[in-house]
Amino acid sequence: MTIVSGFADISILQLLLVALMALFASIIGGLAGYGTGALMPLVLVPLVGAEPVVPIIAISAIFTNSSRALAYLRYADRRRVLIVLACAALTTALGAYGYTRLTNAGAALAIGSMLILSVPLRRVLRRRQVRIGDTGLAAGSVGYGVLVGGTSGSGVILLSLLMAAGLEGAAVIATDAMISLGTGLIKISVFGLAGAVTAQVLAFALLIGAIAIPGAFLAKAFVERMPLHIHTAILDVAVITGGLVMISAAARQLIA
Repeated sequence: MTIVSGFADISILQLLLVALMALFASIIGGLAGYGTGALMPLVLVPLVGAEPVVPIIAISAIFTNSSRALAYLRYADRRRVLIVLACAALTTALGAYGYTRLTNAGAALAIGSMLILSVPLRRVLRRRQVRIGDTGLAAGSVGYGVLVGGTSGSGVILLSLLMAAGLEGAAVIATDAMISLGTGLIKISVFGLAGAVTAQVLAFALLIGAIAIPGAFLAKAFVERMPLHIHTAILDVAVITGGLVMISAAARQLIA
């Protein structure tokens, strides 16, 4: 079994579509803090089905987050990276282990609604100078671990936690990338032990990861020239969009 065999029955045009989406998602992720987990399933599910998508994105995210962490390294809040990883490590592993059994339509509806509401709520709290501290960040990280371990597109939850903890601009992107790199390694370890890493998973993950690397540095060039209020607005749009994606996915599950 070779990695190339993972592309069996996949046409050149389909591979090109995956590559273009990977580049686009990487640029969006570099600007907004997430993207691959929410956008890549749109092209992957029709090609390979739903089951391999989480492992594919987990492995490809190692490339994406490594390049993003390198591009934004000097902006990272290492103390908050350690807080989140310490509190989310165990629940990430548990979420990854149970990902094939998860049917979270109701939870996705609730989380999506909360994400959408978090934007106006965050603005109100910011005007009143109310933010979550390290304790709140730690508590939120425990729940985030379950979701990031067993689902795709949950990066907006970490984004919301970091913004509520007071991070802004490039600091959000850098800290998010370092945390996501850590949780990604945990997920891959669990998926590997469970036998979920197949030739197909590796083939698509390597393709997406390799194409996505330049996107982080293209996005960095935009961010460094972008006023903070515009970048914050992009982050807000990302959170709302992520919430809508979750609600839409949950609704399709309930209707099906």
